[in-house]
Amino acid sequence: MADPGPIKHAAAAPAAEDAVEHVAGSLAAGVILLCDHAANALPEGYGTLGLPEAELARHIAHDIGAREVTAGIAARLGAPAVMTRYSRLLIDCNRGEDDPTLIMRLSDGAIVPGNRTLTVEERARRLARFYRPYHAAVTALIDQALAEGTIPVLLSMHSFTPVWRGVHRPWHAAMLWDKDPRLAAPLLAALRTEPGLVVGDNEPYSGALKGDCLWQHGTSRGLAHALVEVRQDLIAAADGQAAWAARLAEATRRILADAGASPDLRTIKHHGSHTD
Repeated sequence: MADPGPIKHAAAAPAAEDAVEHVAGSLAAGVILLCDHAANALPEGYGTLGLPEAELARHIAHDIGAREVTAGIAARLGAPAVMTRYSRLLIDCNRGEDDPTLIMRLSDGAIVPGNRTLTVEERARRLARFYRPYHAAVTALIDQALAEGTIPVLLSMHSFTPVWRGVHRPWHAAMLWDKDPRLAAPLLAALRTEPGLVVGDNEPYSGALKGDCLWQHGTSRGLAHALVEVRQDLIAAADGQAAWAARLAEATRRILADAGASPDLRTIKHHGSHTD
């Protein structure tokens, strides 16, 4: 296949130097929101990575609805959030630097021409310009919270496809976690109290992924954390995004309030990873 050359993305992309979107909030809220796959934009000079525009609207390019839910939770809790500005197809901020899926050449049947012949220099460039600034921003917020006397919990928002390889997924949402259940378990319990909600525990995949975002900033630093997955058809539109933001914000608010009586959530507690 011939290289189609740069194709201008329909959505205006921000400057390449600004790889991170920040949502302002108070660290005293006790929680930092993360969204590793928030956007499907691509920076100037990358076109569409050779993909048709329609592919950038799919889940392969971003977690549909996750950005809006993350921002909604942050607004309701008055908490800060860190979100990616560029597509996971450029580089996946929820992978370790040595993960073979860090930059995908093939994603759910779509060949990514702009990644097919990736050079060592281009890989290093993407790590420096887009991946490391995101993780540095998360680290900076955690360091600032600790310096101010708050041990934060980390809540990472993602979304998953309703159907995968022809199999319908029954869950409305899921809680992913590795070795530390301090935040994941009460969130899971809170969601499961709602009649009709089917909530998975480490479904449709496990949260035990060494090198991923929460492994880097939660497991490795001993901070309570959880990754929430919401099914994409439930949060593709504004009403669903608002409903899930309200639901998750209220559950998180109650858990953080209860942490006063159960301070274990607010401690630095190192756990071994399932993948160690």
